[in-house]
Amino acid sequence: MHELSHRRRMLVLGICCLSLLIVSLDNTVLNVALPAIQDDLDADVAGLQWTIDAYTLVLASLLMLAGSTADRIGRRRVFRCGLLLFTLGSVLCSLAPSLSALVAFRMIQAVGGSMLNPVAMSIITNTFTEPRERARAIGVWGGVIGISMAAGPLVGGLLVDSVGWRAIFWLNLPVGLLALLLTTRYVPESRAPRPRRPDPLGQLLVIALLGSLTYAIIEAPTEGWTSPVTLGLAALALGALAGLLYVEPRRREPLIDLRFFRSAPFSGATVIAVCAFSALAGFLFLSTLYLQHVRGLSALHAGLWTLPMAAVTLVCGPLSGRLVGSRGPRLPLVIAGLAMTVSGILFAAFGVQRSDVGLVAGYVLFGIGFGFVNAPITHTAVSGMPRAQAGVAAAVASTSRQIGQTLGVAVIGAVLASGVAAGNGQAYRDSYASAATPAWWILTGCGAAVLLFGLLTSGRWARGTAARTARRLSAPETAQDPATARA
Repeated sequence: MHELSHRRRMLVLGICCLSLLIVSLDNTVLNVALPAIQDDLDADVAGLQWTIDAYTLVLASLLMLAGSTADRIGRRRVFRCGLLLFTLGSVLCSLAPSLSALVAFRMIQAVGGSMLNPVAMSIITNTFTEPRERARAIGVWGGVIGISMAAGPLVGGLLVDSVGWRAIFWLNLPVGLLALLLTTRYVPESRAPRPRRPDPLGQLLVIALLGSLTYAIIEAPTEGWTSPVTLGLAALALGALAGLLYVEPRRREPLIDLRFFRSAPFSGATVIAVCAFSALAGFLFLSTLYLQHVRGLSALHAGLWTLPMAAVTLVCGPLSGRLVGSRGPRLPLVIAGLAMTVSGILFAAFGVQRSDVGLVAGYVLFGIGFGFVNAPITHTAVSGMPRAQAGVAAAVASTSRQIGQTLGVAVIGAVLASGVAAGNGQAYRDSYASAATPAWWILTGCGAAVLLFGLLTSGRWARGTAARTARRLSAPETAQDPATARA
């Protein structure tokens, strides 16, 4: 690909950021709309869980496949297909006549979404070849997530209160079509010099693992934790996991290279990503239902209450990135783990949500924690990895974020559904506090895990395991052949 002008590169970056904006806004806006969807479509807690998890589950399952497919057949081609599918899915969601239709259309959205973020990141890294300029471009890209967190609750609340919950999906139509038009006109086509081979069996096993595990957790409060359905799904998840552990080391180019996990920083980043994003998804799920169903606030007022959390996340994100660059990932991870743990304890042990000041304090602390955790995740995942493997390592970290969001909503929603009364009346409000307390303790545990794994996987010993793993991954290809070397 010939060298692009500075103006053209900035335009490509802007187009990629547009795709990230609609995907990120879609998630934050939807949380504010959950109670309105519940009332309009007569959904229970499990139904609300599926409106979120149907999307994140499909996204987590397909992220790595979308990235490798784009490397093989063309990044712009796959990116345009993703924009088209995401926009079409958004229109269908706005017209959904029932909860089951909404869940199905969210899955169409997710197929498109899986082709956007990882492919956009590949386009950016292929467009900005000078390291310093690339770092600035990725910084702008990361800032869009903070903007979506800050704007999402306000935009969503305003639309839900003034037009209705269906309007939150209309947002994606003009932005998606604009991005599609600009991509066709300005984004050059690119492919990887040596794209990875497809791994259909590994892909199917990942889908079986994530799908069966999520379904079991969400439906267990209804079916029963020891019912044949729940136990059968749990057995399927274990079987899929065993299949991945058996099959993937024996493939030359597996979907997930299990040798990565010999690096303590990489393994730590994976666990931290799952725990941090589980906490975020569970926190937003609990907060939305509490503010609107227990406090009786409108969608807009509920969005305003979460603004302090979004604002400090927006401020702390870039600060965390600078700390990672100057002092490494340990300090940001410690700050993140402590802030998220203390926030969870305030809600679980002291019930701070009952006072306005306590609620804001809990939100601010969680916002600080989440703001500091995001930057070191990708850095820690790729720490010490060979350059050729860094993209795959970052893709695993991105997939871990989506798995965390899926599990967070599934687990926290299942815990809440097990103890809260049906409906949205006084019985619901009276039972909410006791039903939510175990869920807050789970979120506290997620924060503590971020702190613990941040400390364990960012020291000298951990860096040594990363260096040894990098040497193994950099070995000649013949040494990686499963016929001549053990995984």
